[in-house]
Amino acid sequence: MRKLKNSELERLSVEAFKEETKIPLIVILDDIRSLNNVGSVFRTCDAFLIEKIYLCGITATPPNKEIHKTALGSTESVAWEYAEDVVALVHRLKKDKVFVAAIEQTENSTMLNDFKIPAHQKLAIIFGNEVKGVKQSAVNLCDAVIEIPQFGTKHSLNISVSVGVVLWDLFKKMKLD
Repeated sequence: MRKLKNSELERLSVEAFKEETKIPLIVILDDIRSLNNVGSVFRTCDAFLIEKIYLCGITATPPNKEIHKTALGSTESVAWEYAEDVVALVHRLKKDKVFVAAIEQTENSTMLNDFKIPAHQKLAIIFGNEVKGVKQSAVNLCDAVIEIPQFGTKHSLNISVSVGVVLWDLFKKMKLD
């Protein structure tokens, strides 16, 4: 087996990416401290044709050289917007009939593998601060809370890892099934 060269991967150009049909999924990052995590999320959203990223609270925004280190140019391809307050954003999205889910550990959360995509509705998922998680005030407004099943001794994953796990699962359910 021979590894492929980048030139053999037939990736979309930034212009073609912007024209490509996206999956109806919005990623919300609220109070993410690590700029490397923000860049990694941009890159993962590019890989799975995510419609848009909202950056909220203290989450840094492009252009930023620390974000660029891990984003590798995906801040140019993935649509994004800054929204100061995640609660106000959730209200706005719900008014627009978007189904909003938090990625969090709560009472009565739905395990990711059991989560069913709402039919004919755009989906937004909130990822919270690396230490504190999604704000309770935002969780209270969500239509669902999705939990990533974990079986080891730790109770959490790095935010960029969580985004990768969740987006792959939702992408499969929305695009491939």
